[in-house]
Amino acid sequence: MTSSPARARPALLPVLAVGFTLLAWASAFVAIRGVGEELSPGALALGRLLVGTLVLGLLLLPRGWVRPTGRQWGLLAVCGVGWFGIYNVALNAAEQTLDAGTTAMLVNIGPILIAVLAGLLLGEGFPRRLLGGIAIAFAGVVIIGLATRSATADLTGVLLCLVAASTYAIGVVAQKPVLRGLPPLQVTFTACAIGAVVCLPWAGALVSDLGDAPAGSVAGMVYLGVVPTAQAFSTWAYSLARMDAGRLGVTTYVVPPLVIGLGWLLLDEVPPALAVVGGVVCLAGVGFARSRARVRRPVPVPQEAGAAV
Repeated sequence: MTSSPARARPALLPVLAVGFTLLAWASAFVAIRGVGEELSPGALALGRLLVGTLVLGLLLLPRGWVRPTGRQWGLLAVCGVGWFGIYNVALNAAEQTLDAGTTAMLVNIGPILIAVLAGLLLGEGFPRRLLGGIAIAFAGVVIIGLATRSATADLTGVLLCLVAASTYAIGVVAQKPVLRGLPPLQVTFTACAIGAVVCLPWAGALVSDLGDAPAGSVAGMVYLGVVPTAQAFSTWAYSLARMDAGRLGVTTYVVPPLVIGLGWLLLDEVPPALAVVGGVVCLAGVGFARSRARVRRPVPVPQEAGAAV
């Protein structure tokens, strides 16, 4: 019996949603690189988060508010300060010296750090493949560091990417328990708003930069707030509610190749060849850490004639 179009359509929607999410997140790396000359790292982070908070707030308004507990507020603060606040400033600063593709590859070691923190704080343990993947990913980071050191960039950008990856991992681990009791949209809105508050010290810089920035850079900042921040996190939550989390997480490894392609098409920049090799090694380490060992099934031994069953 063939499935009807009405049944096939709901199964396709999460796939389309995660495809949009990955493309939007990849475009964010390119957009940051494109507007970074006119908007300083802190100002860009604040502007993006203010726009994202406004859009998320409008989406949340008709849905109502679930009152968080004290523990949930604490975890939301960790997520907002780390993942939305520090992460965005560090990422913007990193792309002052690194191209978009290299930045995306370095930040994408975040899943390894998430696995480590989950093993320490959430009791998920340390499988052998996790430890092996950490070693492989660390080797990739070293390769990228050597490549960027010999190119036009310096190691400062690499270190900023590691800060971004670390705060991203801390934010995800803090967010995970909160999602068990609060709606994903509310969690994202609250964390984004907290991140915006963290970036308020750059309010003066934002006003000054917007006064001198061309319209294209202002539009790029608004795009970062509306699409990669508000819309992409919403479509991610939609997909996560309908797909296995492990399978969905693996799809984020598509982001660095997308960033490299978009950076080449839109910014005419390609990372150093050795950095690409290092990025592949990083992703291989992450993939190895998330893979599962094959379970060998015992081969049945034929019984002799007349044997008891």
